[in-house]
Amino acid sequence: MAHIRDGHLKERIGAGFVPNEGRLKKRLKAGEVVVGPFCIIPSMAMVEALGRGGMDFLIIDTEHGPIDMQSAQDMCIAADNVGVAPIVRVGENHESLILRALDIGSAGVQIPQINTVDDARSAVRAAKYDPIGERGLSIFTRAGDYFEHEGEGFIEKQNDDTVVVVHIEGQRGLDNLDEIMTVDGIDVLFLGPYDISQSLGMPGQVRDKKVEDAIRKAAADARAQGRAVGSYAKDVDMGKWLLDIGVQYLSINVDATIYMQACRSIVERLGA
Repeated sequence: MAHIRDGHLKERIGAGFVPNEGRLKKRLKAGEVVVGPFCIIPSMAMVEALGRGGMDFLIIDTEHGPIDMQSAQDMCIAADNVGVAPIVRVGENHESLILRALDIGSAGVQIPQINTVDDARSAVRAAKYDPIGERGLSIFTRAGDYFEHEGEGFIEKQNDDTVVVVHIEGQRGLDNLDEIMTVDGIDVLFLGPYDISQSLGMPGQVRDKKVEDAIRKAAADARAQGRAVGSYAKDVDMGKWLLDIGVQYLSINVDATIYMQACRSIVERLGA
């Protein structure tokens, strides 16, 4: 994994990337592991720093935290500048939220609380244009390069390049995973460990054997069907465990927490 990611980093930094060229989706299809944090700090500089640090993607979290769509677009611009793929997590499985998250020029959308096959179909329908879905069409947005090319190839490119990540966040979603996996247009099945732990009656205990067994089984089932699996790790040790069980789209930690932990480490090491 390391040699692939190191080469990717050298290739992209300072290369003058442009919005949503489908690089993340191509890497997922090639079976590569990609790594990135959740971001709750509305900061272009923070995005630029994590991109230069070697992250492959970031999840701009508009569900938890203060980020609005204006800040999310600014963060997408910063991400494109350093070749790290910006994914926007919306607050709910709602067509207008998904539409706005994609129109700002993100590389994809991450959609919470997918519990049934109908939830999954609704998510894809909102994220894709006809003939796959029913996403509202405007080519005069950042995603459409503000009509610079008069929309030529725009619909096909968006349908091809956009990454759709769906959150399986509880026992109901796990129970319906086989059906959810039948829906075309989903690129990553994201197993949310904290919500899964809560649904199993042990909120926050993400390393409990019962929680780990549920995640391991779901990951194995999805991989057996050729589906890319995502999940969240609170630290590197958990991240290594997730990689070992077949997670390919690894979200690790949160930008604010990474910063806090780094500051605490400095203070402790100085003995101040």
